[in-house]
Amino acid sequence: MEDEQQLFLRPRTQIQGKVLLLTICAAGIGGTFQFGYNLSIINAPTLHIQDFTNETWWARTGRPLPDHLVLLVWSLIVSLYPLGGLFGALLAGPLAIKLGRKKSLLVNNVFVVAAAILFGFSRRAGSFEMIMLGRLLVGVSAGVSMNVQPMYLGESAPKELRGAVAMTSAIFAALGVVMGQVVGLRELLGGPQAWPLLLASCLVPGLLQLASLPLLPESPRYLLIDCGDTEACLAALQRLRGPADVAGELAELEQERAACRDRRARRPWELFRERALRRQVASLVVLGSAMELCGNDTVYAYASGVFREAGIPEEKVQYAIIGTGSCELLTAFVSCVVIERLGRRVLLMGGYCLMTCWGSVFTVALYLQSSIPWMPYLAMSCIFAFILSFGIGPAGVTGILATELFDQTARPAAYMVSGALMWTMLFLVGLGFPFIMEGLSHFIYVPFLGVCVCGAIYTGFFLPETKGKTFLEISEELHRLNFPRKSPGPTWRDPEVILSTEL
Repeated sequence: MEDEQQLFLRPRTQIQGKVLLLTICAAGIGGTFQFGYNLSIINAPTLHIQDFTNETWWARTGRPLPDHLVLLVWSLIVSLYPLGGLFGALLAGPLAIKLGRKKSLLVNNVFVVAAAILFGFSRRAGSFEMIMLGRLLVGVSAGVSMNVQPMYLGESAPKELRGAVAMTSAIFAALGVVMGQVVGLRELLGGPQAWPLLLASCLVPGLLQLASLPLLPESPRYLLIDCGDTEACLAALQRLRGPADVAGELAELEQERAACRDRRARRPWELFRERALRRQVASLVVLGSAMELCGNDTVYAYASGVFREAGIPEEKVQYAIIGTGSCELLTAFVSCVVIERLGRRVLLMGGYCLMTCWGSVFTVALYLQSSIPWMPYLAMSCIFAFILSFGIGPAGVTGILATELFDQTARPAAYMVSGALMWTMLFLVGLGFPFIMEGLSHFIYVPFLGVCVCGAIYTGFFLPETKGKTFLEISEELHRLNFPRKSPGPTWRDPEVILSTEL
């Protein structure tokens, strides 16, 4: 009889695993995939868009646009993407609370559709301003999805797989980068006539998400703690886990809900004033800033310029760019496999230390490239190694921090803070990098090396390990770190339905 029951439950367990996998894919294809895709596709039509800007200005005024103003317009087109991301990050918290995690991802595709229309008709309308507005809108979409997707997946995954599931956000971001680079090849949509279609192709992932995500469950933690709907939470858990694991996990959710009793939701600015969140906020700010200021994103936004500075022939640049994205995709897969074995701290420290090493070699190779013939290829190899090192830890682990270090009452506000910080840094780096590259020349990565060193030091001394722990256990450990001489923090109390993340 027991054998028959096991045979009956085995296919059902496989079905539940498929539901979790489909949830990851549906959230990722319209989430962080869009972030990576729109970050990389802007690189291929660089010269074509600059020519279009100059031609448009000539048609309007009868005279060409000066070169420094063409560079300024191009920098704005690149930098409006992270500026939109900043707006999206600030919008993500209220959306996730008002609509829920899943519905927020679905509504977010409105920005993608509007941006695709602007991109597709920009050339026909003779307006580079439409490209600017479209980049702003896809930035808003990326800002919302970069915050809501890891929140949704982190709250839907079991604790044994929480790190691996959260790392899929980095996998989809890297996959988006690679797909953007491939589609942007001259042989595909990277030519002088097809670039409006290249920019508008972001519509395809959005439509895929709109077709698939409505069929999948909402975050069980959101349904129970935020909405107080035990039946909906139970149904979502059964779809995601299967009946065997639901009872134990439901009890853990009840404990977390009870621990949050009589505690209202934090607002973003309150995170900086509360001593009980001091270690969490410091980790979020320091490591979030380190991820954006380490120099990795500049490789994608201005990859062509970096490779030309390294001495790579023009006809080989587009294939070298694809190699950079493939490196990060490979390491994202590796990190997803090993994160629950090695832990978060090891991956972060190892990644930043390796980035410091390879960035130093890269600087030396750029300095000596005019005197030693093979130095340009060493410089290109160092860029690949730098991106591999970034993908090992900082690329994915940093995005998990807001999910694991903050409880349900502070998590949406924490994502708003981390998102605003990330996109602000990305905007400033994107706007200033062309001028940094022009001013520092061979030493463009020296400022980023100091950031990598600081990231490794902070991780080693101040970041607690969260591998294999429940959210309540993490909260208790952080409470002890913030109040070393006081009693433990959250404890079990009678369950009570609360709206824990109401801003």
